[in-house]
Amino acid sequence: MFSKETMMQIDWMMPEIMKELHRLPFDYLDGEGIDFEPFSEFQSEEETRIWIQAWTGNQLLNGAEYRVFGQDGSGGYAAFWVVRPEISLLDQPIVFFGSEGDLGILACTFADYLWLLASGLGPFEAVGYEDAILVANPVFTTFAINYAAANKAM
Repeated sequence: MFSKETMMQIDWMMPEIMKELHRLPFDYLDGEGIDFEPFSEFQSEEETRIWIQAWTGNQLLNGAEYRVFGQDGSGGYAAFWVVRPEISLLDQPIVFFGSEGDLGILACTFADYLWLLASGLGPFEAVGYEDAILVANPVFTTFAINYAAANKAM
């Protein structure tokens, strides 16, 4: 486990590319789309600490290794999981903590996350619906082609 001081090396400012992504329409489409409400900024350190303590029941955690960037309609959170503070935030894994205890690794990097969205899955759908029928999202596909073409999913 890294100390809070070590985790502070990874900035709490949301990268511009993520802000640009979050300006795209995350359309729920009456349950057929992506159930995700992106944040314009990362959840604060204090809010993250309070949340991780409540989610885990462990009052010793500080949440310094997470940068929460959005939630689904039920309150589950998507976050960067800063496991290697020596690399950039966009190269960290992305995880989902569901409001009912679901937990999953969504992507190895931000580029991989873009292709997840392009496939028509949001954080909740990727963890909660193993048998989801994938319907490509053209808006997110275009974004992924422009910003993560080298990581194109096979």
